[in-house]
Amino acid sequence: MAEQSSAKPLPRMLAGREAGSESTASAPPRRPFLFLLGAITIPVILLDQATKLFVQAHMVLYESIPIIPNYLDITYTQNPGAAFSMLADAPPWVRKAFLLTMACAAIIVLLVVIVRAESVSLTSISCALILGGAMGNLIDRAIRGRVIDFMRAHYYDLNYPIFNVADSAISIGVMLILLMTVFGRDHESRPEHSS
Repeated sequence: MAEQSSAKPLPRMLAGREAGSESTASAPPRRPFLFLLGAITIPVILLDQATKLFVQAHMVLYESIPIIPNYLDITYTQNPGAAFSMLADAPPWVRKAFLLTMACAAIIVLLVVIVRAESVSLTSISCALILGGAMGNLIDRAIRGRVIDFMRAHYYDLNYPIFNVADSAISIGVMLILLMTVFGRDHESRPEHSS
């Protein structure tokens, strides 16, 4: 009887291991929230703030340094408005209230989208880029009351609005979403047409 009782626990232990492996296999997949923040959003914020602080410390307001003559300059400006100087002429209290409200709302929506992302995808990468850009410019508005812009792309006298790293991250993120919207559905529907 002692032998029978000592032989029974082994199958139970194996059954327990199998049950444990099934429970870990059925566990929900890890969400990429921390990865996206650490690999994209935070580096964008740090690069944005570092470049702005460098320009502010080493250049005089409106000073311009040609990088590629007639094409690209570093030009130090301060933008009290939104991206590309929108709302720059609005009353200060209207501009500040509107921009802070819009930035906070955008950041909350982007955080929710990234937290709910099941995997690293073009959508989650785009949202992480836009989040980094929005937070970079929000830091400027909160601390300085204005956004530092310094990249001037132009062709001789034809000028694109002066921008910064945060604006670039937002623009790239929006472009990726637009490209995915235009081409993503066609890509998903190809297997259906081929079958």
